[in-house]
Amino acid sequence: QVQLVESGGGLVQPGGSLRLTCKASGITSDYYAMGWFRQVAGKEREGVACVSSENGSGDYAVFAKDRFFISIDESGTTVYLQMNNLNSDATGVYFCGAAMGFFHTLQVDEYDYWGQGAQVTVSA
Repeated sequence: QVQLVESGGGLVQPGGSLRLTCKASGITSDYYAMGWFRQVAGKEREGVACVSSENGSGDYAVFAKDRFFISIDESGTTVYLQMNNLNSDATGVYFCGAAMGFFHTLQVDEYDYWGQGAQVTVSA
């Protein structure tokens, strides 16, 4: 059984940085995409960034480029999202997901497994 556990959320001031961590267990697929998504109350979950388990290459939503950086460890079981220069728009619940058989995808429907979410609040 695949399990994803996020950590690293919290309160950060505007302009600050935060790193989220997602630890995965139970994945048996040869390759998969790991992604970070965020959701604000009343809105749909949206893709932030994803990374390939094959080669560690990342893909980003337009708003995340140049400020957010996704990475995966060599074992393919831990994924990080480094978020810099945060503003209030970044506030939300961040979910880690795993999409089996994908290289890159930011489509919510293509993800098979999800973590419980981590709250990120950007506020002075």
